Amino acid sequence: MNPMERFTTYFQGSTQIWMITLLLAVFSFLPVFSTSTSVWMHMAHIGLGLLIALGAHRLPYRYYGPLSVMLLWISLGLLTFTIAQGQTIGGANSSRWIYVLGMSFQPSALANVVLMVFLARKLAKKEGEWAFKASIKTLLWPIFAVCVLVLPANFSTTALIFFNSMILLAVGGYPMKHVGKIFAAGLIFLALFISVAKAFPEAMPNRVDTWMERIDTFFGGGDADDTYQTTLAMTAIAEGQITGMGPGRGLHKHFLPQNNSDFIYATIVEEYGIVGGTFVLLMYLWFMLASVRVARRAPDLFGRLVVIGLSFSISLQAMINMAVAVNLFPVTGQTLPLVSAGGSSIWMTCLAIGIILSVSRGRGDGEKMDREAEVANAQELETLHTTEDVF
Repeated sequence: MNPMERFTTYFQGSTQIWMITLLLAVFSFLPVFSTSTSVWMHMAHIGLGLLIALGAHRLPYRYYGPLSVMLLWISLGLLTFTIAQGQTIGGANSSRWIYVLGMSFQPSALANVVLMVFLARKLAKKEGEWAFKASIKTLLWPIFAVCVLVLPANFSTTALIFFNSMILLAVGGYPMKHVGKIFAAGLIFLALFISVAKAFPEAMPNRVDTWMERIDTFFGGGDADDTYQTTLAMTAIAEGQITGMGPGRGLHKHFLPQNNSDFIYATIVEEYGIVGGTFVLLMYLWFMLASVRVARRAPDLFGRLVVIGLSFSISLQAMINMAVAVNLFPVTGQTLPLVSAGGSSIWMTCLAIGIILSVSRGRGDGEKMDREAEVANAQELETLHTTEDVF
């Protein structure tokens, strides 16, 4: 068995998506090692993430629909528990994490993946027209439930989950007039939430004020302390120029908060220049195009919607992270998928990629059937020939 055959035995499905995943995973060690002493922890997170992707892509994707129903309730339970018992990590002033087997875990990352699969299942099974009131009970309630539970601790993640859901609804055939109603309801709820938080600040200390300060800073307000992160990130990017200062030679990373997670893209550009920054950007664009290819070849609507929902979620998060680093977007706290240090983000990104690869297994790159199907067909042909010989 040659190396390529051995590779395709274990890494089935879209070769392009596997290549992107492995390239980003390997590349991530450079900025993480440069900015942190926890490279061994990052290696463990990446290793476990790849194992999750391997396991997830071997499970036929039709099973993820029923699984999403059970996992949705588990996600809602974890989010509820997080509000009451969540942890504050790394000085963050919000409770977004819980500890599972001694490791920190962010339930909102799991909820995002599960919600995309759940919505894809419901949209694919629907026959006939959607009635808005009826769809609240069958389709929309998980969106509201997840967003309500995530919002008190993390506005940017709530906004991403909500926006990803709206995109999937629109692509899945849900009437645009109803999508508009949901947007309006979301804005009204957000306004009410902010009003209540302002009236009772002890219930959610500093959260709404933090959001407002970040938005105000982005539009030119705030003092030197408020603009410290973005100013230092922009300075690091400017120092990188075309080819960068070289691996490990960046200076501003030592003073930049969250230099191996939220602002890791600034570190990448400082040390690898526009060349390195463009490489990372193109990898995520390639991932989105490869995912569109997988979606177009999916054998059913459920597969297409799952791929679109999950791939768009990953790509949008990556674009927002990079946009924050170059000051095109307010600070959000979103990590760079597969590149930033951290456990939950890497694991759930790999789970999403594994599900996308599961959809691609039937028709991966080159229109190849997956290996299990080939073995089954060979066995059927052998049985047919044996039967013909008997008669």
